[in-house]
Amino acid sequence: MSSPRFESIEGLHAVMAPVMKAVAVAVGEHCEVVLHDLSSREMDQTIYAIENGHISGRTVGGPSTDRGLALIKDEAADHNAFGYRGRTPDGRELHCSSVYYRNQAGSVIGALCINVDLTALENARSIISSLLPADEEGPEEVVGPNIDSVLDGMMESAIGEIGKPPPVMVKEDRIEVLRILEERGAFHIKRAVDRVAQRLGISKVTAYSYLDTIRNP
Repeated sequence: MSSPRFESIEGLHAVMAPVMKAVAVAVGEHCEVVLHDLSSREMDQTIYAIENGHISGRTVGGPSTDRGLALIKDEAADHNAFGYRGRTPDGRELHCSSVYYRNQAGSVIGALCINVDLTALENARSIISSLLPADEEGPEEVVGPNIDSVLDGMMESAIGEIGKPPPVMVKEDRIEVLRILEERGAFHIKRAVDRVAQRLGISKVTAYSYLDTIRNP
């Protein structure tokens, strides 16, 4: 069943605000509920409303995650996702679900995201292991208090997939890091190319050259 359509983030929030409160109270203080405003595509300040923001350290006006950035790459696709893995900057595991809402024209205007901190369950794994979600395959979502920390997490994830630290990477390795980041929408973040180039130990000109190779094979 398709999600209902809303013409503004205000209209979406009016419906979702009591739902957000209900979920946060019912599940408890280890459950973060976030409403992202994706209507303006200002990805460094998408958080429109949040419950239990202490889990990720985010507040209203905070950034999108890397999943939100991926939306821009292919808006027409179904981006709803349920029961995927997430991670906070301090390494805590999250169990996450996200539902995206569109207007009548089909453009995504907002997303409702639920992030459950698994720390308490992990500490009691031997007793309540049957209550834990399955460990699913696939990349983790990067959840951070600001867009810089999201980009940092995306870079470290991409570098980890290559399996080499930047100082020993060859040209092909660095291009692959940029390709992974391009696929995940990292370069929609302002000044992302500069920061990625610095992390990889290459010039900004070289990074743009690699990106051109990736985008125009």
